[in-house]
Amino acid sequence: MLALTIFVITLVLVIWQPRGLGIGWSALGGAAVALATGVVGWGDVATVWEIVWDATFTFVALIIISLILDEAGFFNWAALHIARWGNGRGPWLFMLIVMLGAVIAALFANDGAALLLTPIVLAILVRLEFSASAALAFIIATGFVADTTSLPLVTSNLVNIVTANYFDIGFGEYARVMVPVNLVSLAATLLVLWFYYRREVPRHYDRRKLEAPASAIVDSRVFRAAFPLLAVLLIALFVTARWHIPFAFIMGAAALVLMAIAGRWGARGKPVISLNKVVKNAPWQIVLFSVGMYLVVYGLGNAGLTERAASVLTWLAAQGAFVATLGTGIALAILASIVNNMPSTLIGALAIDQAQVPELTRQLMAYASVIGNDLGPKFTPIGSLATLLWLHVLAGKGHRIGWGQYMKVGLVITPPVLLVTLVALAMWGPRVIGTGG
Repeated sequence: MLALTIFVITLVLVIWQPRGLGIGWSALGGAAVALATGVVGWGDVATVWEIVWDATFTFVALIIISLILDEAGFFNWAALHIARWGNGRGPWLFMLIVMLGAVIAALFANDGAALLLTPIVLAILVRLEFSASAALAFIIATGFVADTTSLPLVTSNLVNIVTANYFDIGFGEYARVMVPVNLVSLAATLLVLWFYYRREVPRHYDRRKLEAPASAIVDSRVFRAAFPLLAVLLIALFVTARWHIPFAFIMGAAALVLMAIAGRWGARGKPVISLNKVVKNAPWQIVLFSVGMYLVVYGLGNAGLTERAASVLTWLAAQGAFVATLGTGIALAILASIVNNMPSTLIGALAIDQAQVPELTRQLMAYASVIGNDLGPKFTPIGSLATLLWLHVLAGKGHRIGWGQYMKVGLVITPPVLLVTLVALAMWGPRVIGTGG
């Protein structure tokens, strides 16, 4: 009960975020109480740090890259191109915006897709003079696809990095399993979103109101470096997987290269982008949050939660790999929607690790955990910190979405996409897991 009480109070503080108390300090405060009361020991601190450090710093480096590219006009340029490719047809624009969100989520993580793309899409909709209901359809679609298609690469979501590191899944091995599954998730997302919002999307729009994409470019040096850097980064992540080099080292090196280009380090010319602003806006609080929240959750595991969850997973495995895959994903999706997906990710990893299941089933469960914790947060606003921040950004832009309104949409849209994606994993995963492709 003590471990559960500490967890609940910590989670409330993280979601509420009292003035002056960020998510990191709230979580760290909960960890301090857990240490002081003996719920966790100092040895657990080292264990948790080993689990989270690579994922956390990889995520921070990825967001720094995203912020620099955003300041350079990269995402605005891409969105304007997409709007022109829509050729004045509303349904095409809707589909292309969703697909752009999927690409950005894959390469720049779900947070980058939701938080960076949403304001740009809003600005384009204002230029096109879309109605409030039509704008809402595009906004929800942008936020929704950011999570449902953050499956394909290890670096596409913080959940993916933590899970892949915990179960020692290589970058290429992970991609072989999840890229096809992500395509199924994207197709299901498109169908569900279109079915739900088809009456709100205008049939036509005037593309002449759009600016030329080239006008969005703020820093041409950073812009020209973007595509080669991303290509080299992806190749490096695949190639270095065999040597188990931490993702943070590779992503951090890419972030430093882009910072050097943006800051004109050792080159002539005055910087166009303020690196101080970029570094200041990087999610440093997530470092404290990861350590603090995971320690609190680890305390729940020490108190017996992990053992009970493992017994449930063992029972699911006895029903067959297909049932185990769907059951694990659905259970963790529900858990993530209630307690946030980061605690749910660690609870799932610890339980899967302790469950008495065949190795193939264990790996399917690990991938199902990724799906559940990536998609589950779309049920409720508290499912992920990215969603809470996304709603805050929208409110600042004059588009306030209440929790009731959000859940009305999330509870309708999420279940079919979650189910179809888990079925795709259950059918595709056994064919490639452990086969080397």
